[in-house]
Amino acid sequence: MLNITEKIKNLPDKPGCYLFKDKNNKTLYVGKASILKNRVRSYFQKSRPVEPRLAAMISRINDVEIFVVDSEIEALILENNLIKDRKPRFNVNLKDDKSYPFIRITNENFPQVFVTRKIVRDGSSYYGPYTDVKNLRLTLKTLQRIFPIRSCKHDLSPAVIKKGSVQLCLDYYINKCKGPCQGLFSTEQYDEVMARVKRFLKGKTDEIVRELKQEMDEQAANLTFEEAARTRDKLIALDTYRNNQKMVQSDTRDRDVIAVKKEDDDACAVLVKIRDGKILGRIHKYIKNAEWFAEEKLLNTFVNDYYFSTEDIPHDILVQYNPEEVKVIEEYLGERAGRKVSFLTPQMGEKKKLIDLCAKNAGYLLEELKLQRLKAKDFVPHAVKALQRDLNLAHPPKRIECFDISNIQGTDPVASMVCFIDGKPKKSEYRKFNIRVKSTPDDFAMIREAVERRYSRILRENKKLPDLIIIDGGKGQLSSAVSVLKKLEIKNQPIVGLAKRLEEIFYPGVSDAQMLPRTSSSLRLVQQLRDEAHRFAVTSHRKRRSKRTLTSQLDQIEGIGENRRIHLLKAFGSIKKIKTATIEELIEIGKLPKNTAQNVIAFFENQEHVQSEN
Repeated sequence: MLNITEKIKNLPDKPGCYLFKDKNNKTLYVGKASILKNRVRSYFQKSRPVEPRLAAMISRINDVEIFVVDSEIEALILENNLIKDRKPRFNVNLKDDKSYPFIRITNENFPQVFVTRKIVRDGSSYYGPYTDVKNLRLTLKTLQRIFPIRSCKHDLSPAVIKKGSVQLCLDYYINKCKGPCQGLFSTEQYDEVMARVKRFLKGKTDEIVRELKQEMDEQAANLTFEEAARTRDKLIALDTYRNNQKMVQSDTRDRDVIAVKKEDDDACAVLVKIRDGKILGRIHKYIKNAEWFAEEKLLNTFVNDYYFSTEDIPHDILVQYNPEEVKVIEEYLGERAGRKVSFLTPQMGEKKKLIDLCAKNAGYLLEELKLQRLKAKDFVPHAVKALQRDLNLAHPPKRIECFDISNIQGTDPVASMVCFIDGKPKKSEYRKFNIRVKSTPDDFAMIREAVERRYSRILRENKKLPDLIIIDGGKGQLSSAVSVLKKLEIKNQPIVGLAKRLEEIFYPGVSDAQMLPRTSSSLRLVQQLRDEAHRFAVTSHRKRRSKRTLTSQLDQIEGIGENRRIHLLKAFGSIKKIKTATIEELIEIGKLPKNTAQNVIAFFENQEHVQSEN
């Protein structure tokens, strides 16, 4: 296998994408290049000034993987797909907008139109995302009033329609649907309706108004006054919808306006859609870990992410800064739109004012994000408040750490510590302690060891202590934990013990237990903590016992001492792989003498023979 230096030397002079990976084969960064060799080599030039974030990434690179493509456009598409799939740590991290709804037009005979939050790549068309749900509802309501779109979910394939198995519904009788299920409306007629629907969703309302007025005049001239009245009602609905849109330009050229605002480690990108001179809607995305990226890079990432997932591509895109390789992106979007698409960076006039307005909106949204965080920080769940009340604590126990012990007659003892923040498990904060004290089974000694190891480290690392410590056990276990806190000179630390009867709580220095109200949510929270601590302790104990049992098998083999056992486990990774190794592999990889390798093979063969007899 080639090492990374050899790979870099042999990179091609072709366009494509490169993936930097760490020692665990996890993707650190995805990039694209018109010439792969030049771009990848540039990261490792000693003369190149390196910012801290880039230096941190380069220090972790263990391998590079490349994808060669035929053009820069293909590289652009592939880069976007790889970033979404791999989510590399050192690429710009856009927050997922999966919660934002879209309007979907299905890819089928007589397409359906409905709201969805999930994009399925099956040829369906998607319009959005809609960050303003009120605007989405108005759009959908207007669509349903103006266009005869079917609301049913039936399969309307030609065979089903010919069979006549789908009955006409109420929508047909109130003129909201034309009855395609019974063959009363052809696919050609329905496709014409869908073409109008798509224009409507792209903001082409002026065109539709002109067409409807012409239809109404023709209907009146033909004395079909009922039809003319229905068309008039559609025009009224359309006018109501248009009046809700702000006029910002006298010309009717389609434009998107994009701006990015960065503050500290947060950033927000805002896109305003302008169609037929009116603001059609606003889309925004927050960007995490933005501190190391310039606004130009953040805007570039947003542009690629957004336009790769939308079919609504305007003529002009007004931006603060042109994206990297702007000509390639213009060419790609132009191919998809079937016309020229231009990025513009106006420095004055009305277009510049639109960009400034967008940037202001991004600033307001960042302020809103900060307020939301402050509110979330101050928010205390009901169960946590109830526990504060029932335990008479000075402050809400937002962070709780709960300890439990697991062992079988003193063997493989493990202490677990689970952490709940705001009443919910925080698994990344869980800790397990393989007990070292020899005097097991001694629950008091084991609790002392676990508590001392946990909080001596907290003090060493100058981290914050929890709001509440819970010890799963009675007065003895609680006293053991309290003695450790005194030894560490930790004062005024809220700590309680849980008796076997769940509702009984012990306090330090108090002989009688306090009862938690059986109907209180605090009791349910304590029960969750105990169950989770017990589960985690038992799981950790089983893993430790299993590992010891497997490892001890090697000790039974003649010629395998401690050093050889450790080397075998490192070389093969597991007992299972040692079991299936050939004698040649044991000699070459395991570095065993031939007679010892034969002993290993014979031991596991004999073990399998005994198991099969049983």
